[in-house]
Amino acid sequence: MSLLFDDEFEHGFGWSIVGERLPRTSHAIRARDRVWLTDVVDGEGLDERIAVLGAPVGVVQLLDRHKRDCATVADRLGVPLHVTPFTDVEGAPFVAFPIVRKRFWREVALWFAEQRILVCADALGSLDYFRAPGEPFGVHPALRLFPPRTALAALEPEHILFGHGTGFHGPEAPEALHTALATARRRAPSALLSMVRSTVRR
Repeated sequence: MSLLFDDEFEHGFGWSIVGERLPRTSHAIRARDRVWLTDVVDGEGLDERIAVLGAPVGVVQLLDRHKRDCATVADRLGVPLHVTPFTDVEGAPFVAFPIVRKRFWREVALWFAEQRILVCADALGSLDYFRAPGEPFGVHPALRLFPPRTALAALEPEHILFGHGTGFHGPEAPEALHTALATARRRAPSALLSMVRSTVRR
């Protein structure tokens, strides 16, 4: 598979498979001189690109249905695979926040406090599928009526990374996160219309 490496920032980068109709975004994040990988899709040149960033120490699958290529890549790199860890991973530089914990939807988000990085799977996204008009990113359509405010509203991220779409970076990130959570329900009708339009376009 050919990969598109993008979403570069000071602590890592993102990538997706070229040509996917609904792009699946993965990330490599450097913290405490080690590299953590999230919701990994595999492809040409991935190992080499990770090696430039640093030594990998673990792969985290944030969503139960986001198996992607996490197990394959973790095995190849010789690092542990952590599947939706609802308790903190020992020695990890992040905290895992439960987003959804139901039979058919189990999801966590990661918070790297030192780097102020929030990593989400499906709770938030920047593709048209997630966004109401005017939103840089939005809450997943299925969560808009009950957005994950308890888990995420107290965070002040500088970098917000998504399992679908390019991340949001910079000093405006905290306000953008709080706005997305606070207005998710009110903007649900326009977000639904946007989702339908993006699905038709695909």
